[in-house]
Amino acid sequence: MPTLITHAVIGVAAATAVAHGPMSARFWALSVCCAVIPDADVLAFAFGIPYSHTFGHRGFFHSLSFALLLGLVVAALFFRQDRAFSPEWWLLVGYFFAVTATHGILDCFTNGGLGIALLSPFDNTRYFFDVTPIQVSPLSLRGFISERGIRVLVSELWWVWAPALLLAFGTRWLVRPVWFPRV
Repeated sequence: MPTLITHAVIGVAAATAVAHGPMSARFWALSVCCAVIPDADVLAFAFGIPYSHTFGHRGFFHSLSFALLLGLVVAALFFRQDRAFSPEWWLLVGYFFAVTATHGILDCFTNGGLGIALLSPFDNTRYFFDVTPIQVSPLSLRGFISERGIRVLVSELWWVWAPALLLAFGTRWLVRPVWFPRV
């Protein structure tokens, strides 16, 4: 998996790409949270749930189904000013779905672990993409503050941060999205 820092960068980059003027702190915080939250599934280890289980690390909570559910929940709970099922509400659902989905998709580009159950709960097969240039992050703090941790961060800077920030600012400055609701 990429580090939590990198997933958070993706949340900020996504928010930057769609922002048109000042956006609420809630919008920025939810963008980061949605990009990071799938890794809360590491708590499953504390409950004796094995890595390979449907609800283990990189299982259901890294899936596109979970991303859709979270997008629906975030829009329903945190954006009540937008009428449910209105076009603006669906844009928010789609945005938070996409931000959450980036987590599992990015993890498919890493070079370690058991793979990602992108299609769970319908198919619990774990996937990697054919190209896996991102170094998998250690799960422990001790492993992270090591030479390996530095290699992981350099890999993420090159393969994730730079393209994400270029895309975010390029989208913001070149396209100037005006279709996204100001929240």
